[in-house]
Amino acid sequence: MARRERTRHLIELGGLVQKAGLVDIADDDRALLYGAFLELAQRLGGEDGSQVKLLYRRRGARAFATEAEQAAAARVQADNSKAAPVAKKVT
Repeated sequence: MARRERTRHLIELGGLVQKAGLVDIADDDRALLYGAFLELAQRLGGEDGSQVKLLYRRRGARAFATEAEQAAAARVQADNSKAAPVAKKVT
């Protein structure tokens, strides 16, 4: 079971790389991505690492919240467009 959980975790991390737009920005250049991750790891492990982590965590949380709000708004809009029009009584 641990292998399945690890696989799922790695897939989710890959999804975040895609979601952040890094695959497109890097033109799917794995050496470039790996180098960027190494740089990020160095910054996070550096002297001001706790501040950098806080900054990135806040940015990520805001991005997740914004995406959730946009998805909810899109669902409402889709539900409203699916609703059948109410027939008017002719008097």
